[in-house]
Amino acid sequence: MSANSRLTIAAHALAWIGLYQRQGHEVATSEQIATSANTNPVVIRRLLGELRRAGLVESRRGVGAGWSLARELGSITLLDVYEAVEPGPLFAMHRTTPDQGCVVGYGIQPAMQGIYEGIEETLRHELARVTLENVLRDVLAAPR
Repeated sequence: MSANSRLTIAAHALAWIGLYQRQGHEVATSEQIATSANTNPVVIRRLLGELRRAGLVESRRGVGAGWSLARELGSITLLDVYEAVEPGPLFAMHRTTPDQGCVVGYGIQPAMQGIYEGIEETLRHELARVTLENVLRDVLAAPR
């Protein structure tokens, strides 16, 4: 299993747009952002579409097309970004019901559900504490 990078790439895109706008630019293109994130522009466009639906970015079509922040970085939390790009729960149960005649098969889902709910609550709490302004500050302070 591989880790999901959607939250990281979405945060990267938002921080990049925020910095780019601070440098005096109105909009950023998905190609520019994709170059920074070292990914395909299609990946960036799909994530930005989800962020637009969540009200975090705006898009402009036609001449001068691109993406801009809909809100200031300081008012966007990582929880906002997470909720925009990560549909569904963090953990899932079996795709099919385990053998209910087996003691482990019968009890595993109730046991794991409580654990998962606690982890998800902690994750959401921590993500809500961090704004994209915090992320950009840390990005700019990272040693090169």
